[in-house]
Amino acid sequence: MHTKVSAARHGDGERSRDTAQHGDGSPRRRSLLTAVVIFLIAHVALMVGLASPPKFVFDEVHYVPAARQMLGLAPPLPQLNPMHPPLAKELIALSIRTFGDDAFGWRYPGTVLGALAVVAIYLCGLALFAAQAPAVAAAAIAFFNQMLFVQARTAMLDIGALAFSLLAIAAFLFGWRQQRPQFAFALAGAGFGLAIACKWSGLFPLLTALGIVGLIRLLQYWQTSFGDAEPTDWYRPEQWPRLAWVHILLCFVVIPALCYLATFVPLHGLSIAGILDAQRRIFADSVTTAIAGHTYMSAWPTWPFLVRPVWFLFDQTSDTAVAAVVLLGNPLVLWVALLALAVCVRDFVVVRSAPAFLILAFYLGCWLPWALLPRALSFLYYYLPSATLASLALVHVLMRAPRWLMWSYVAVAIAGFIAMLPVSAAFIGTTMQTFSRLMLFQSWI
Repeated sequence: MHTKVSAARHGDGERSRDTAQHGDGSPRRRSLLTAVVIFLIAHVALMVGLASPPKFVFDEVHYVPAARQMLGLAPPLPQLNPMHPPLAKELIALSIRTFGDDAFGWRYPGTVLGALAVVAIYLCGLALFAAQAPAVAAAAIAFFNQMLFVQARTAMLDIGALAFSLLAIAAFLFGWRQQRPQFAFALAGAGFGLAIACKWSGLFPLLTALGIVGLIRLLQYWQTSFGDAEPTDWYRPEQWPRLAWVHILLCFVVIPALCYLATFVPLHGLSIAGILDAQRRIFADSVTTAIAGHTYMSAWPTWPFLVRPVWFLFDQTSDTAVAAVVLLGNPLVLWVALLALAVCVRDFVVVRSAPAFLILAFYLGCWLPWALLPRALSFLYYYLPSATLASLALVHVLMRAPRWLMWSYVAVAIAGFIAMLPVSAAFIGTTMQTFSRLMLFQSWI
């Protein structure tokens, strides 16, 4: 069966020429050095004022005591926070053992994971765009999105799931155009397994990757082809000629499962019964609907529009001053990203763009599954993976404009980030007047 599609290709044509010019992208040494520099800058930036406030913020009240229990600093029974996998809490416990049982010790792992998430977006950009400048721009936009900044400075589970998911997605994207993607896909599977070991929402990008591979294999089985095929098409009949089903099973089922289950060994040893019972308890919490409402809960369709943020902290330090941390996201990034995602839909349908297809697949694959869960309690920070991936959609669109415009937009994102810093970092503090000015809508309060 042959599918014939006639479409304009100037967008991907330019990208194809750019890819041809750079070959596999910039030299590996330069890419590695850039990744290290991005990690160091992001890591240092995230650590500034990390210990403020010196008390629990939002859900730290659940995860830090669970980490303490792992260290024997709390009674072993009842088990604390059994409704989530252990890896992120194990990392918090390791940090407490290393740096001490204080706010810095609780939150330090988030700064490492947050910096890794920014590096992962850079790697995703390299894989998609085959050029340094767009990859660096995507990483910058992701950092200045505000949502990642706040989450990386809080001792919660989501930043771990984000970092490992994005690293896995980057490995998957590098394997996308390889004739033998087995090694890249195996790395992706390991990353997905570690993401799930932080929080079960890490399943969403894994299922997305498996769905993409399954779709390609199904179209190949049907012998589908485009009548006017181009190298930049998201589907090619000859893709992955040596990738067998056993490789797919190993990369996206066996390896993730082994990495996931290994994180339970420090808690349960090699007790199969104990590890299986832990899965039962996590599953029971994931599907329950008997959960009380919450002041900052919001429904999944509202997340891209930033209707209801989550206040992690609001302390009035004097008659006119407050210390505040709100997880909202940078409106100058996330609202504009909706337009960029619409362009990605157009490029996927009309131009058959592979980058547009992959960006949309993982963006939607990390967001839409929340609509299927029966539990009503949900929060804006569940949108964190999709919000971070949205930076790739913005760069995908900006690449067709002069380069100065891309960097001008990065400057706009930085300006929005700076404007929100008084309600993003508790150590800065703000006044009630500034707080009122930043809260543009009643639903943000």
